Amino acid sequence: MPNSPKPKPSQRPDDTDSGLWQSAMAQAASSHPELVEGLACMSGATVNPHLGNTAHQPVTNGMSDMSVNPQSGNTAHQPAANGMPDMSGITVNPQPGNTAHQPAANGIADMGTPKAGMPETPAANGTAPPGIRAAGVFASYGERQVLNGLDLEVAQGTVTALAGPNGVGKSTLLRAIAGALRPARGEIRIMGADIFAMNGKERARMVSIVPQNPELPRGASALEVTLMGRNPHLPLLAWESAADVTIAIESLRMTDAEHLLERPVQQLSGGERQRVAIAMALAQQTPVILLDEPTANLDLAHQPTIMRLLRQLAAAGKTLITAVHDLTLAGQFCDTVALISGGKITASGPPETTLTPETIREVYGAETLVLPHPETGKPIVVSR
Repeated sequence: MPNSPKPKPSQRPDDTDSGLWQSAMAQAASSHPELVEGLACMSGATVNPHLGNTAHQPVTNGMSDMSVNPQSGNTAHQPAANGMPDMSGITVNPQPGNTAHQPAANGIADMGTPKAGMPETPAANGTAPPGIRAAGVFASYGERQVLNGLDLEVAQGTVTALAGPNGVGKSTLLRAIAGALRPARGEIRIMGADIFAMNGKERARMVSIVPQNPELPRGASALEVTLMGRNPHLPLLAWESAADVTIAIESLRMTDAEHLLERPVQQLSGGERQRVAIAMALAQQTPVILLDEPTANLDLAHQPTIMRLLRQLAAAGKTLITAVHDLTLAGQFCDTVALISGGKITASGPPETTLTPETIREVYGAETLVLPHPETGKPIVVSR
């Protein structure tokens, strides 16, 4: 999880900073006029003028804060030096020839693509590598072997459901893919690059993860927590810009949590906290997103909302893995269902071919009926 939020505005050194703060907030609010009043009292979203970074100049690693274009009525954001745009609803002016970061046709812009130094290495036949590839992965906790030579490939721009009984290693695999747990043996590659050859900041620009029951910092607002997702893109000691605030607000909107932005996270329900945690992952703008049971605490209305969001992200080029227990949700919304048993993937493929009574019995030891959805034909799994 990215670092803790920046100090609150009351901790700014003196009143001369308030002009910069108000300017930044006015710029961010131009895309969200209904939130002007709310933004005025938000913390953690200003540039520290004592760093001399008030103009958001590019830093030596090619990254830059995304400042508002004053020539366009504050409705467009210039890209950073590496060409990375902000999110949907914000018009991006890419650098000439930078066609890799155009907004998707469905309105969701590219929200993070590997930068130079972490290339998408073409395969020998000229095709792109899998978005995620785990080969021969072994992992254990003490004497207990959890993953036992597991192999998994996830195509770019798809949603894969990772399913199986409790304790079979779904969370362990997600942690390994994110680089948070080094396997005893095996290889994990993201967009063709070895995840363990990257430093922490590089990994955080490649992979975001939404854990089960995320621990969010007490006293922070939903907006401040979401802004934590911007930390991998900020230079050392820099504060978030107005564009970062806009990205965070857009992320909250996408998870139907925009109305919560001023609320302290300890006052939120479990489902609301889950949606804020997902928003933080979206604000991180990574090409790969991992989610550990993202719908577990959500109500009946928000479960399909989040799953549809995953589909939209995949359509925009993201690669997603979500650990699930609800096989019907997996069948309705995921391109692939991968079932884990015995520390290995025992079945993987389209839901129609993977979610069968025979396969479910083999993996879960449960008797089920699998019925076609009356509108989509996708599998619905019912216990017998």
